[in-house]
Amino acid sequence: MIETLQDFTASFPTYLQWVGVMLVAAIPFIDSYFGSVVGVVAGLNPVVAIAAAIVGNVIAMLIFVFTAHRVRSGVVNGKAPTEESARRQKVRSWFDKYGVAGVSLVGPVILPSQFTSAAMVSFGASKNAVILWQVIAITIWGVVFGTLATVGITLSR
Repeated sequence: MIETLQDFTASFPTYLQWVGVMLVAAIPFIDSYFGSVVGVVAGLNPVVAIAAAIVGNVIAMLIFVFTAHRVRSGVVNGKAPTEESARRQKVRSWFDKYGVAGVSLVGPVILPSQFTSAAMVSFGASKNAVILWQVIAITIWGVVFGTLATVGITLSR
């Protein structure tokens, strides 16, 4: 799958390959961490690859957060809560234990940032706090994985 995403990115003209990385990083489960790797392996400058992956992931996360906030605002008005799925219960228990910062920073191990951010907003977390901590987490994960990809490519030469 990563190879297919690299081919997709490489299919763009050289001066627009960063757009391909942004689109790839917006895909749930790819996020900034694999998006930055795709960009680095596709031959982009690591700084450009990491920045494009972060921006693509942040844009997708914002769409999820604002949508979840709108849905929650409409549903909360007078409706009884429904049964939560096992995965949602796991995210909620993490949310209750570690808060927005903890779930944002560790959440990508279990679920994409888009899903964890939407879940936290649906639990009643401040959308601004979720956005802040998700941007921090997306940046950290993108930089770490992009740097590891760069070091790995450098060492393999």
